[in-house]
Amino acid sequence: MPDSADAATPPPTHASDLPVAVIGAGPIGLSAAANLLEQGLTPIVFERGESVGAAVREWAHIRLFSPWQYNIDPAARRLLEPTGWTEPRPTALPYGRELVEAYLEPLAAIPAIRETLHFMNTVTAVTRLGMDKTRTKDRDTTPFLVRVSSPGGTTDHVVRAVIDASGTWGQPNPLGQAGLPAPGEEAVSELLTSALPDVVGAERDRFAGRTAMVVGAGHSAANTLINLGQVSRNEPGTRVLWAVRGSGSAQRLYGGGDLDGLPARGALGSRLKSLVEDGVVELITDFTITSLARSGSRLAVTASTPDGVRILDVDVLVPATGFRPDLGILRELRLELDPAVEAPRALGPLIDPEFHSCGTVPAHGADVLAHPEKDFYLVGMKSYGRAPTFLLATGYEQVRSVTAAIAGDTEAASRLQLDLPETGVCSTDLGGSCDAPAVPLTDADAAVAADLGGCCSAPELLTIGVPTGTAHGRSGDPDC
Repeated sequence: MPDSADAATPPPTHASDLPVAVIGAGPIGLSAAANLLEQGLTPIVFERGESVGAAVREWAHIRLFSPWQYNIDPAARRLLEPTGWTEPRPTALPYGRELVEAYLEPLAAIPAIRETLHFMNTVTAVTRLGMDKTRTKDRDTTPFLVRVSSPGGTTDHVVRAVIDASGTWGQPNPLGQAGLPAPGEEAVSELLTSALPDVVGAERDRFAGRTAMVVGAGHSAANTLINLGQVSRNEPGTRVLWAVRGSGSAQRLYGGGDLDGLPARGALGSRLKSLVEDGVVELITDFTITSLARSGSRLAVTASTPDGVRILDVDVLVPATGFRPDLGILRELRLELDPAVEAPRALGPLIDPEFHSCGTVPAHGADVLAHPEKDFYLVGMKSYGRAPTFLLATGYEQVRSVTAAIAGDTEAASRLQLDLPETGVCSTDLGGSCDAPAVPLTDADAAVAADLGGCCSAPELLTIGVPTGTAHGRSGDPDC
């Protein structure tokens, strides 16, 4: 490969001999690689991180709601089984760390997969070889050019198709109103955490004995609030504030409780409700952040409320406001996106969280994910744009169909087989979390879940993602 972007790798004589580019080496990206290999195609996977599952490692302390049987791609399983790999117990609920160590790392170690992986490779642009967005003649038969930045420089790769499985984790929604950053937000970034901080573990000292504010109304917010409740009861002086933009009944924030099809998730909402009722967590509704500023060593959060301007000083703020897709690298491609959720146009109405829950989104594949740009596909969390209803199992079915379409097997691409149970709560603020880094389940939550009937005895499909919050405008994070 050339070290400079001035000259792209000359394409082979036949476009069919070119590899298929996969952007991202998370669960969906590795699923794409496995399915491409099964189709007889050559994948080339670009991962901006240092290893597979880079985003998952950032929420390694979080336990998923979905059991193992739904977290492993069938094509990946077929690659792993001959290696002597021991599949985790199907009904167990893995932590993010276990998802990486017990599944992604063994999959990445298989020679056929390992040879496709390019770490510390950031895709900066995707276009057609020798033509920009305005050129039409021979567009569908012209290979793609994928520009990649790495420690060794910038390289252009010529490929036959592109599968973008880069997710949304690196694109958090801002804290301000109307989808914009709050004035001063960037200047106080060191007083803000990630969406899912390790409150009871590595980052405990940042919260113990301090005032913490969690902003958001989804599962990631709930998880952090429950963990902060534990810290508060053990560390005097710890104050926990929960700010949401929405108003109305607080019951909507707690999800389906024991009516949830996933007992573990229902238990999460029930525990959060108890913390609020007991005064451990102070719930503040109708709270629209208008500015952030330093107040000595603390953070002054200014908000608009029905009673006027309110200013609260906190020591640390957790922005559990969701995520959105990075579409900048795709500027030279011809895309059709839903104007509301920024998903492929045909998919948008099927996943709009104002009308659909995790269980009511139908199985969909290449036909629904297609764009005017032939052989380019968004899959996984990024395909859902700002909608927070994505399921890991849905992503695996997307990839199976898309790779079949790229291989020319239209019959397999159109044959969709995915049964998603209705959870009954995903359309609510808290219960609607069906996004990227899934919401956690502590050991205490597991005990509550067992009392509710046991999530391991009758596992259901669950989400993997980072919750976003309806309170902040249907972001792509898992808090609906």
